[in-house]
Amino acid sequence: MKITAAHLYKINLPLQSPFRTSFGQMTTKDFTLLALHDEEGNSGYGECSAFSQPFYTEEFRDSAYLLLKNTLIPMILNQELSSPTQLSCYFTTIKRNNMAKAAVDTALWDLYAKRNHQSLARAIGGHKTEVLAGISIGIQPSPELLVTKVRQAVKAGYQRVKIKIKPGADYQYLKAVRNEFPHLMLMADANSAYRLKDIDCLKRLDELNLLMIEQPLEADDLLHHAQLQQQLTTPLCLDESINSLADAQAMEQLGSGRIINIKISKVGGLTAAKMIQAFAEAHQIGCWCGGMLGSGVARAADIAAATLPGYVFPNDISASQRYFAHDIIKPEIKLDNGKINVPTSSGIGYGLAWNIIHRYSIEETIF
Repeated sequence: MKITAAHLYKINLPLQSPFRTSFGQMTTKDFTLLALHDEEGNSGYGECSAFSQPFYTEEFRDSAYLLLKNTLIPMILNQELSSPTQLSCYFTTIKRNNMAKAAVDTALWDLYAKRNHQSLARAIGGHKTEVLAGISIGIQPSPELLVTKVRQAVKAGYQRVKIKIKPGADYQYLKAVRNEFPHLMLMADANSAYRLKDIDCLKRLDELNLLMIEQPLEADDLLHHAQLQQQLTTPLCLDESINSLADAQAMEQLGSGRIINIKISKVGGLTAAKMIQAFAEAHQIGCWCGGMLGSGVARAADIAAATLPGYVFPNDISASQRYFAHDIIKPEIKLDNGKINVPTSSGIGYGLAWNIIHRYSIEETIF
């Protein structure tokens, strides 16, 4: 396939309500949408999910937009690619910047699947017809308000609830939820808010029968994660620490955790996600697909990834209406009894809501 044209859209999509983590609060999801077009008129779509500021990784939306515009897209324009797996050959001189690369990788996979009249899930080797859905709930002002939010999520059908935590908003908040829902699949996500000196606080969470504690320590601290895991009965799940297959291999060798949250955008796209998933499965490491408050285009890729073997936990793939009044896809993603049905039509399986895209785009580049 030859990429003959491309479009970039810088979009600020309003959230239904503010989303709070240990990093801060967001009222819009700022991201970049990429459309790649081939010589036969097919189009593939990918999202760069980098946030507006580099609080999550070193990437941020405006820097990623410039890299896509000035470097990555020009590298592949008018080039012949037989498979998306060839993309890494073009990007070997570009260090990191995985979220920008992921936009190109996922758009290529969408285009590849459409050209071969396959669903994206089938094109990457997935076989599930539905995937389990979980939900992520931001830090709330009080345990009582958190319980209310969780009650709404359970009523909506979500099978696993993830609670964002930070020092001072952890044990009492989670304890209130566990008291209300003794059998709920409940997990905590710290987004690197703790240090090893907080071990007594983290050990206390063992009382709550959590599914996992996600990324309690800093992203580059695999050694201290290994020390912490040795003293906890609750499995540790690594997220920010896993940006490549090499990171997953180091985690396994050090014993830094027992579960991996594979985020397609953060690891560089579906090609890299598939390699990490295969390694994890071979080493009995459970996986699930995490989200980045992504639009429907990003969630469609997440759904496809979650159909691969080894994704054994409910995923952070929620309904479009959970976060957005208006998503950029149609039909919007919906929850069905705690699950999301995997599209069977070619590519990502969703159309684009161009009226919404144009309404919330603040910049556009045409190649």
